[in-house]
Amino acid sequence: MIKRIFDLFFALSGLIFLSPFLIVIALWIKLDSKGAVFFKQKRVGQFEKEIDVYKFRSMVTDAESKGLKITVGRDPRITNSGHFIRKYKIDELAQLINVVNGTMSLVGPRPEVQEYIDEYPQSIKDKVLSVKPGITDFASIEFKDENSILEGVENPNDVYINEILPIKQKYYIQYVEEQSIYLDIKLIFKTLIAIIK
Repeated sequence: MIKRIFDLFFALSGLIFLSPFLIVIALWIKLDSKGAVFFKQKRVGQFEKEIDVYKFRSMVTDAESKGLKITVGRDPRITNSGHFIRKYKIDELAQLINVVNGTMSLVGPRPEVQEYIDEYPQSIKDKVLSVKPGITDFASIEFKDENSILEGVENPNDVYINEILPIKQKYYIQYVEEQSIYLDIKLIFKTLIAIIK
């Protein structure tokens, strides 16, 4: 209950405070390329329920049908505005909508697509999906440059599943076991510092 109040208060405050900036970003996206301002993707949420996760669109329309589910380096599907908003994680700010509608928290394990959830051992899946997914967490900070890490590897999808995902799962478990409002505040500040660096 306290976490929900915390999430709702700061998500609504963020949307109100950042609204002029977000309007400018929305206009830039609209003028930069054809398509909607927001991108909506099916992800797996708490208790394995399917949720729609929102992002500011950073790629061409129908990008998922034109390549991998993960993006790597200078992916040609990424728009001009997309390169900027991805660099500073501005595209993720649309997930404040998810926090307000209750499908996500500000802090929690990142929501994955079903394809990657299917790779989880059952014990890890049960634990990770017992909480709401979040906009940021330990793994988001550790892998803030994930696109660059995967750039140049022969099979990015295999590397993600076999090398990166197991590390993320450990971070997800760590969050579930240590979660608190204090930890959430700490991770939010660490995320902001990581983005600015």
